[in-house]
Amino acid sequence: MSDTIETPVISTPLLRGKRILVAKPGLDGHDIGAKVIALALRDAGAEVIYTGLRKSPGFIARVAVDEDVDAVGLSILSGSHKELVADAIAALADQGASNIPVFVGGTIPEEDVAILLALGVTAVFTADMKLDDVVAAVAGRLAERQA
Repeated sequence: MSDTIETPVISTPLLRGKRILVAKPGLDGHDIGAKVIALALRDAGAEVIYTGLRKSPGFIARVAVDEDVDAVGLSILSGSHKELVADAIAALADQGASNIPVFVGGTIPEEDVAILLALGVTAVFTADMKLDDVVAAVAGRLAERQA
């Protein structure tokens, strides 16, 4: 039996120094997924601001600007993702913040992914994706923008 204790290697969190807004636009009242993502982003080193349920795209854009975030994550399960994303991106532009990347997650049919990307979304995440993959994708996209 060995008397040595192995200590885990602690790597630099992928999102250290990043501020990410997680928001629930529209009338959708289910936020467990948004909270899980917020915790995963936090555990990866990000400072996460969570808006809570049923926020308007205009409210989300104002918070994004006021909080000087590096990214906005929208969690949408209601089926109104195309309209809400378009409104949120327009509201960010109205606030002079069209440079803030927008990520979308939730119940998104495969055929709508291209539509969301054409609207200006940086990436779309579905419920069947692993949390580590979502965090790595967010970190990678933010690093690309910084380069």
